[in-house]
Amino acid sequence: MQMKKTKQTKSARRGQRKMRAQVHRVGGEDFLTEAVVAAPGAGLAAARVEKRSLGERIREAREMRGLTLEDLSNRSGISVDGLERVESNRTIPPLGQLVRLGKALEMKMGYLLSTGVDKPMCVVRAGARPKVARHSKQRSEQYGYVYESLAPEKANRLMEPFLVTLTPTEFGEFSSHDGQEFIFVLEGEIRVQVGKVVELLRPGDSIYYDSSHPHLVKCYGQKPAKIIAVIHAGVK
Repeated sequence: MQMKKTKQTKSARRGQRKMRAQVHRVGGEDFLTEAVVAAPGAGLAAARVEKRSLGERIREAREMRGLTLEDLSNRSGISVDGLERVESNRTIPPLGQLVRLGKALEMKMGYLLSTGVDKPMCVVRAGARPKVARHSKQRSEQYGYVYESLAPEKANRLMEPFLVTLTPTEFGEFSSHDGQEFIFVLEGEIRVQVGKVVELLRPGDSIYYDSSHPHLVKCYGQKPAKIIAVIHAGVK
């Protein structure tokens, strides 16, 4: 009888340890995007997930790697001042900088962009797309586009799909980073330059290119454009 009681106690302890481990693993590999807090003795369902802003996620990832702003600047090629603005949510980095930040921090873009708990499948309804550029909107519009993640809760994703709204702007900055990009035009017209080659794309047109080449995607004309952009940052 005593042996049975001891066995049950050990089993219960194992279950408690397993539950605690599950609570700390909420969010899967994207644990940097949110903090999980559970009251003592609470189960997994009682865990509370606190969303983090993009700037906070980047700062937490940098600090977890033990990097200073100067270290991250040297790794990513982004100025210290620019990184400070990003981490304080005064500006949202363009997509090319996000790719470089992910590589500099030795993690996928998904670590920085994910929201909520990681899932094996992610459905994003039309009226519930999270706008990555929800902070510092004016600064985002200076770049000429606002991007919305189309798979924020898919675990271990290898691609990053976005709905991008491009607006007319004089601002233009070439970007280059590891990986490849695919663009499909939904509305309006866009101008894509890869190296010295320039293409004008209209609804239904698409383009696929190596993003290691300097490239620039802009709205063409005076009307906004919408595109689907899929980025593979070259990280498996």
